Amino acid sequence: MVKHVILWQLKDEFSEEEKMNIRKGIKEGLEGLVGKVPGLISAHVQIDRLPSSNADVMLDSVIESPEALKNYAVHPEHVAVANGKVRPYTKSRTCIDFEI
Repeated sequence: MVKHVILWQLKDEFSEEEKMNIRKGIKEGLEGLVGKVPGLISAHVQIDRLPSSNADVMLDSVIESPEALKNYAVHPEHVAVANGKVRPYTKSRTCIDFEI
């Protein structure tokens, strides 16, 4: 199995209210992929954070295998969420993948 963890920072141009709505949309979109994308075992998106944080959103997911991770990246449902709810609003992305 693979642990797939991503941290995003949202663009500075958004107000705090806009950022909260964006975070909620990212959470709904990514967590909604479980059961739709083969090999995606779990997805938890953390949007509530302490002021000491320097990231706005965290995805903590488990995927069946390295091959399933490759398929997840190009799956149409995932691409739609990434292009519609994540990429337009984020300025940075940090990712770590590792086998568990």
